[in-house]
Amino acid sequence: MNSLFLKEINAFFGSLLGYLVLALFLIAIGLIVWVFPESSVLEYGYADLEALFTYTPYVFTFLVPAIAMRTISEERKTGTWELLRTSPLNLVEIILAKYLALLFLVVLAVLPTLIYCYSIIQLGDPVGNLDQAGFFGSWIGLLMIGAVFAAVGLFASALTSQQVLAFVLGVFLCFLLYFGFSALADLQVGNFAYWVEELSLSFHYINLSRGVIDSSDVFFMLGMIWLFLGSSVLVLKNR
Repeated sequence: MNSLFLKEINAFFGSLLGYLVLALFLIAIGLIVWVFPESSVLEYGYADLEALFTYTPYVFTFLVPAIAMRTISEERKTGTWELLRTSPLNLVEIILAKYLALLFLVVLAVLPTLIYCYSIIQLGDPVGNLDQAGFFGSWIGLLMIGAVFAAVGLFASALTSQQVLAFVLGVFLCFLLYFGFSALADLQVGNFAYWVEELSLSFHYINLSRGVIDSSDVFFMLGMIWLFLGSSVLVLKNR
């Protein structure tokens, strides 16, 4: 598994696209947090990073499927998937190694945002005036959103050998899971609005952002990861 994990990391950074994707993510988040007047912390006047945690899931909806789209679809298109299946690794280990590589890339993308925490602490009046529980709860929630999106992107890549189609499917599923169920709940159809909203990732993400790590929110996101990784194994096994 270690060799496959390293192979995926090297494949991502072996081309300019990998660096470009991460650079675009950090530039987009930096512009949202510090530059755009509607969301800039400097314009807002309060020492918090609400803009970072509000808009990053929007960027993740496109970023993570872009990272994950080639994971399996490229292997199938180039014919190396059959070679990989003849290796000593079983299908579950292959999927797990690829998923861990995606998760590593997501963490690598989010890690520099910790610098924003230090910046806000220094800008606070007095220095250190920051809701640190809320910040780290939101940051952990952001990592878990990225982990779920990575599993979704891997599943989309397992469905087709076309990378562009895998990207489109990944974006659609991520959008549905994060925004779709909340939008349905807002329609207030019958008595099921609350239950529908609980299926939304944004509902559990907002709970985590309050600084309270509730086991139900964590288990929900872990369950979503397990669901999509298991579905990827089933799809590839049937093929």
